[in-house]
Amino acid sequence: MRTRKASTTGSRAITIIVVVWLFIGLAAAAQRNYFAGSEATWAKVGTTLVTIVAGPLNYVGANPKIDCTAPKPSR
Repeated sequence: MRTRKASTTGSRAITIIVVVWLFIGLAAAAQRNYFAGSEATWAKVGTTLVTIVAGPLNYVGANPKIDCTAPKPSR
């Protein structure tokens, strides 16, 4: 049976890892100047959020790329 102290320590470690991960993601977004300018579009917001979540992967050597093809509009 787990003790309360052991589960609290594990939760605390995971929380610290997530906070550091998001901080690195914020730094990556700031490095790419995603917070500059006053024009806020949904595309810019989406790009910024994805960079915050996945940005640290670039620093560990991964290079995530998304290939998206949108349907052509009808006439």
